[in-house]
Amino acid sequence: MIAEAGFERHAQSAPRPVSPTEERNPRTRDIDVVSTVDMVRMITDEDALVIAAVRAAHPRIVEAIDLAVDGIRAGGRVHYVGSGTSGRMGLLDAAELLPTFGVGEEMFVPHLAGGLGAFKKAAEGAEDDVAAGGALVSDVGPADIVFGIAASGGTPYVGGALDMGRSRGARTVLLASNPFAALAPKADVPILVNTGPEAITGSTRMKAGTAQKMVLNTFSTAVMVRLGKTYSNLMVEVLATNEKLRLRLVRLLTQATDLEPDVCENALAATDGDLRAALVMLVAGVDRSAALAALAVEPGRFSGPSVREALATLGIDPS
Repeated sequence: MIAEAGFERHAQSAPRPVSPTEERNPRTRDIDVVSTVDMVRMITDEDALVIAAVRAAHPRIVEAIDLAVDGIRAGGRVHYVGSGTSGRMGLLDAAELLPTFGVGEEMFVPHLAGGLGAFKKAAEGAEDDVAAGGALVSDVGPADIVFGIAASGGTPYVGGALDMGRSRGARTVLLASNPFAALAPKADVPILVNTGPEAITGSTRMKAGTAQKMVLNTFSTAVMVRLGKTYSNLMVEVLATNEKLRLRLVRLLTQATDLEPDVCENALAATDGDLRAALVMLVAGVDRSAALAALAVEPGRFSGPSVREALATLGIDPS
């Protein structure tokens, strides 16, 4: 009876399939005895498989991008939530948006289990804190997106955030490297990138982490492009916080207009370093005030028009 009862309990709570990230990789079993050359080849051969895995997830990535663009345009924000490597990837992606696109926590907010201190040193047990994950996004609303990042797809901290987000009407996204992710039903858009077993069993900082970096870069970049933060493939909202970036502004404006650097420098000086305004001035042939007026945020919108939209309002074909 005891054996039968035990079997019944097991049957009622049958475990999910083991995540491929936790399986042993047959291609790297000899990694500890091969030459350094072969070791590097093994690792990079595994990394090369990530591209196809991310490409297979394109439809879901597109869904997440469109969801975020609509949410941000309605005044919402994207909340990245993760622990360990996953959380660090979210934090890194969000941090890079400020110098690249001039966007900070008014649009992208990273949440790392254990706080910022866990970026350098692991916060043991933080990933199991369901309540902490939920508390961090307790003020979200229908325009917000809670974007959970968990290689295993089952991190309780991330699950708590997704649950809280759904309870408050926010849209939810999950990025995982496990096709059997337990948290997938909690996400409106589950992005399941099957990266397979790691070169070192269970070390998800490797292929799973690489996939996360690729997906998050693609996601946030595409969102920024859709929100008009570029002109063609040129950054136009760069914050020139040092000499290198100030020179980059001149170079970007020169590339966008095909005008001489000194002309571009003068335009930037006239706009106090506002690359978008300088670009509209030079392309449309208008003064600073007209350029700024064309780029002004309209009532009811949470972001200003793109450079192309501003040019169109001035009667310039932006194509």
